Amino acid sequence: MALKPTIYKVKLQLVDMNRDLYTSCKLTLAQHPSETQERMMIRLMVYGLNYHEDLQFSRGLSATDEPDIWECGLDGQVNHWFEVGQATPERIRKAVSRSPKVSLYAFGRESDIWWGRAQEAYKGLPRVAVWQFNAEQSASLPALLDRSTSITMTITDNEIYLNKDELQLTLGFKQLL
Repeated sequence: MALKPTIYKVKLQLVDMNRDLYTSCKLTLAQHPSETQERMMIRLMVYGLNYHEDLQFSRGLSATDEPDIWECGLDGQVNHWFEVGQATPERIRKAVSRSPKVSLYAFGRESDIWWGRAQEAYKGLPRVAVWQFNAEQSASLPALLDRSTSITMTITDNEIYLNKDELQLTLGFKQLL
């Protein structure tokens, strides 16, 4: 019998000082059985960083031909493809063929090693941006999780400030490519 995803309901108050964006979203996040809570929270961070009314979570790990998040136009075309983790250059090359814009968000303690090995392959790919979250800070993201939760996400420069009740976390990120 296949394991089912764990469902989380998140009310996200988004304040993006970089884009003068202030909005509230009610989201349903499905954590795939093989996905860590940290990875699922990184998907939420990527959603907030790139918020757009056409942005949506895909089937994710359940669908190998889809990104983690995508922005699709009314015609069904993918306008922006978002990957989370340490995707292979081959996977990103396929994404470039399906979308005019591709963004990859790496995280975790091994992301520096991965980038050291993969960066040359990524430099040859057009229309690709690669970002990296601070590994030590991202490891604390699961502390924000409850099956139903309200999180305030404030973005300014290359920092994300997260608040849930009395808990406050900071998550830094930087562009690698």
